[in-house]
Amino acid sequence: MKTVYLDYASTTPVDPQVVASMLPFFSQKFGNPSSFHHKGMEAKNAVDDARSRIASLLGCSPHELFFTSGGTESINFALKGIAFAHKQKGNHIITSTLEHHAVLDTCAYLEKQGFTVTYVPVDAQGRVNPKDVERAITPKTILISIMYANNEIGTIEPISEIGTLAQKQGIYFHSDACQAAGALDLDVRKLHVDLLTINGSKIYGPKGIGLLYARKGIALEPLLHGGGQERGMRSGTENVPYIVGFAKAFELAQSHRDQENKRLTKLRDALISGLLKIDKTRLNGPKSNRLPNNVNISFLDIEGEAMLLYLNEKGICASTGSACASQSLETSHVLRAIGMPYEASHGSLRFSLGKYTTFADIKKVLAVMPSIVKTLRELSPVRLTIKHFQ
Repeated sequence: MKTVYLDYASTTPVDPQVVASMLPFFSQKFGNPSSFHHKGMEAKNAVDDARSRIASLLGCSPHELFFTSGGTESINFALKGIAFAHKQKGNHIITSTLEHHAVLDTCAYLEKQGFTVTYVPVDAQGRVNPKDVERAITPKTILISIMYANNEIGTIEPISEIGTLAQKQGIYFHSDACQAAGALDLDVRKLHVDLLTINGSKIYGPKGIGLLYARKGIALEPLLHGGGQERGMRSGTENVPYIVGFAKAFELAQSHRDQENKRLTKLRDALISGLLKIDKTRLNGPKSNRLPNNVNISFLDIEGEAMLLYLNEKGICASTGSACASQSLETSHVLRAIGMPYEASHGSLRFSLGKYTTFADIKKVLAVMPSIVKTLRELSPVRLTIKHFQ
């Protein structure tokens, strides 16, 4: 049975071209970039080249990029780095209720360290209103962190607008762009961001690699101390194969972005249209201004986890939301943030499409979902009314 993989928002397979670019650095060009011999210089040149290539795509200087172990570390580096380096100036941070747990949990940690955090609400489509951000600013605000695109419901946020108001107020602005990489424009100057995080596992690169863009001149407190790598900001021997693979993956994703977005949008809309024909369903997130690969649908009277089990039996891989929180029995904080009642939010599924998704895959999902929903509703002792979707 062929597997239909529709969980690209949680992770992507590594592109064969990316694998090929990485292979020499495991056993041939294996030197430590800090070593002063030809093997070390060979590795250092590879890291420098990767940094320059990524910088050219982000519209920044190579010296404004710091390689990390992934999106979570980059987010922690950005938020804690700013907070602790600028605590004499202020102790107030602004974020949204829709953020990834890497942001929310870091903010919760900072609150325990004496910082205050304002969590601005979002509308029913998951959109942050820049005016709400502006109203939350106080004389002690030092950082605003709003994600570029949501990982669960695909909402694209008005990052450039929020960044502009942050600049006018002299406040640092960070954006988690892990889901946006490969789908949206990441020119940091156009976005008006001071800090930006992306990772490799969402763009057909290796897991365990990410980066933080930090605008030149911004003081950050390092998370890791030791050998002084990454210009003293992120100690630890550089993961050369993964850095090289990350650069290759990012180049491929950006070069094919427009063409792939058009293809995925057609597939996405076909899947949404077909699933909404099932009784008592609703689309979560906006119809437009949405990531081209994201489909999040709620089905009343059913548990999302039960649907996943049935789909898995059919060879279809999907999720109920963020893979990082998949072990939790709690309902999605994102769905709660957009006003979804607790009972209804448990019946949500996220299908996230990718470069290997075909129309045949979409047709298979649409062929099996009606019977799965029917079967599970017949087994369910709970009957909710349509008002739960309103």
